Amino acid sequence: MKLDKKSLLLYAVTDRTWVGNQTLSQQVEETLKAGTTLLQLREKDLSSEEFLEEAKIMRKICEKYKVPFMINDNVEIALACNADGVHVGQSDRMARDVRKALGADKIIGVSAQTVEQAKLAQEQGADYLGVGAVFNTSTKLDAAEVSFETLKAICRAVTIPVIAIGGISLKNISELKDTEIDGIAVVSAIFASENITEATHKLLEKVKDIVNE
Repeated sequence: MKLDKKSLLLYAVTDRTWVGNQTLSQQVEETLKAGTTLLQLREKDLSSEEFLEEAKIMRKICEKYKVPFMINDNVEIALACNADGVHVGQSDRMARDVRKALGADKIIGVSAQTVEQAKLAQEQGADYLGVGAVFNTSTKLDAAEVSFETLKAICRAVTIPVIAIGGISLKNISELKDTEIDGIAVVSAIFASENITEATHKLLEKVKDIVNE
């Protein structure tokens, strides 16, 4: 699946911390049905076998809603489940190495905190950038905060799409207006919500008002 910039409007990253009465797959289906445009499966504690089984289930759900399906960090799992791509951080594999492993047709996302990191990722074949954390975030305690000025500078320094990530919620999303981003990535704003459908609808409505047209 080729990356359409509109697919980056509302990018959901999974976290099973908030699985309650629903399973993670049920939560994912609910947010995709409500309009989430891209899903990333992020698992840090599952075994490789469990991760792969979960990935296969998530891929089928994403196919049902025609939404790109990304794997966090794990190139091997992405290949094994035929995911649409992989998102890697600065401490993971370089984008060029991921591209060699995945081939030309897969989507590669790279986390960036500086203009230099952003330019290098683009040069090495990244399809989009995830920039943050733009706000304090409880889901990634080691994430460095990125100023709005740096976020805007990154957007202007590259030609590939840029999404903001880190602590984004319905309360603060409007602060990202005029930063020239193409979308947002969220975790708790969707998966910790008591009503995932309602949260997804509201986030999608707000992000459409602030994205780089």
